[in-house]
Amino acid sequence: MATIKGRVLSVASECVPLIKTGGLADVVGALPGALKPLGWDMKVLIPAYRALRPLVAEWPEVWREEDLWGGEGRVLAGEVEGISILALDAPHLYDRIGGPYTGAGGDWPDNPQRFAALSWVGSRIAREGLEGWKPDVLHAHDWQAGLAPAYLTYHGAGGVASVMTVHNIAFQGWAPAALLADLRLPGAAFNSHALEYYGGISMLKAGLVTADRITTVSPTYAAELMRPEFGMGLQGVIAERASVVQGILNGVDTKVWSPENEGEFAYSAKAMAGKAAARAALSTEFGLDVPGPLAIVVSRMTDQKGIDLLPAVVPDFVAGGGGVIVLGSGAPELEGAVQDLARRFAGRVTVRIGYDEALSHRLFQGGDAVLVPSRFEPCGLTQMYGLRYGTIPVVAAVGGLADTVINASPAALGAGVATGVTFAPTDALAFGQALRRLLQLHAEPKLWARLVKNAMAQPVGWETSAAAYAGLYADIRG
Repeated sequence: MATIKGRVLSVASECVPLIKTGGLADVVGALPGALKPLGWDMKVLIPAYRALRPLVAEWPEVWREEDLWGGEGRVLAGEVEGISILALDAPHLYDRIGGPYTGAGGDWPDNPQRFAALSWVGSRIAREGLEGWKPDVLHAHDWQAGLAPAYLTYHGAGGVASVMTVHNIAFQGWAPAALLADLRLPGAAFNSHALEYYGGISMLKAGLVTADRITTVSPTYAAELMRPEFGMGLQGVIAERASVVQGILNGVDTKVWSPENEGEFAYSAKAMAGKAAARAALSTEFGLDVPGPLAIVVSRMTDQKGIDLLPAVVPDFVAGGGGVIVLGSGAPELEGAVQDLARRFAGRVTVRIGYDEALSHRLFQGGDAVLVPSRFEPCGLTQMYGLRYGTIPVVAAVGGLADTVINASPAALGAGVATGVTFAPTDALAFGQALRRLLQLHAEPKLWARLVKNAMAQPVGWETSAAAYAGLYADIRG
């Protein structure tokens, strides 16, 4: 067992395997195990939502907060799949029917207080420590934990350094200025250089201006956030703090996402027969007859993900011999648009609305390519799953997509390093050109086989990322 080099309190609203709505949960759940061999002991503080309360009910209480925005809160400590969890049990804030952030009527109106409570407790535990355990670093994730570094700054840090990670800057945790005192923030800090944000309060900005370091989930996204087309109003804040901003790529769980462990159709870069069998089974399952590359789309159906571009590019791709399987859900108009493609191109295009983890694995097993035409992508895991399974990524050259996929240009092919196809800008013209390139590559078996082997050889696990976080923590701890 590695010698303990330091301790980190990770504060977040989601954590796999307990609660997940997006990639944030994957990162928060993966980091503790990835850091452990490097000597860093991490505990994760998350809310005890309704679905979690039966699990944590018998855990020992390690912290009590008498006044937590309308009621009492307790922190219960336990372990889930090797992750040390601190669950904030405050039923008046988290014991509700619905998702972590929304109910039947949309966002919970008291979200500012709900996540201020998470941040408040996180900052107090960081500053005062638990019995026998005190962190060197508080690591806050996204707007839901954005007030934690602010509370350390305005109520005392206790020798604890702080890191603020931006997983997606589109979500900023806005609250009206009238809540400043209620959120336990100082009036003197309500100015454009600190807490004020377009006349209100942004919980994300509060973290960005007070944390010792800022990280994003890819180097390219870190640079993009200083530009107005990506920064979404916070580009000036990021640019002003550029000297403490660092991009660290996410990784994927290579034990869960492993073509070598996929049962009947398992395969590896040295023995690829299982992938061909998986493709045949997938074609049979969906009634497809695709002579060229079979592409998959596994995505939320939003404009951010570029799903609106599919109707403009799929017809030509199908005419060239390609086929597409779409798995996802989201905006009704986008669901309708891809369903219309399936009707128009029956036997070549099919759609499954919703999300199915087992089907997702079968798609990466049997697909030839995965399409990720995002307009912005902080990191992205889909393209990494594609690399892992030799399912060639076709991606927009933004954020983490640009950092993880090497375009099959003549130079990259000549050097033997290409792993996929990238395109820019994110529009139908460039996307269509990328799909034509995909058709050309797939038509040359030797070239395609080399591309697949290159993709599968790319490191997509957490080892490199964990080492970067460990280095960051070591650099800033008090």
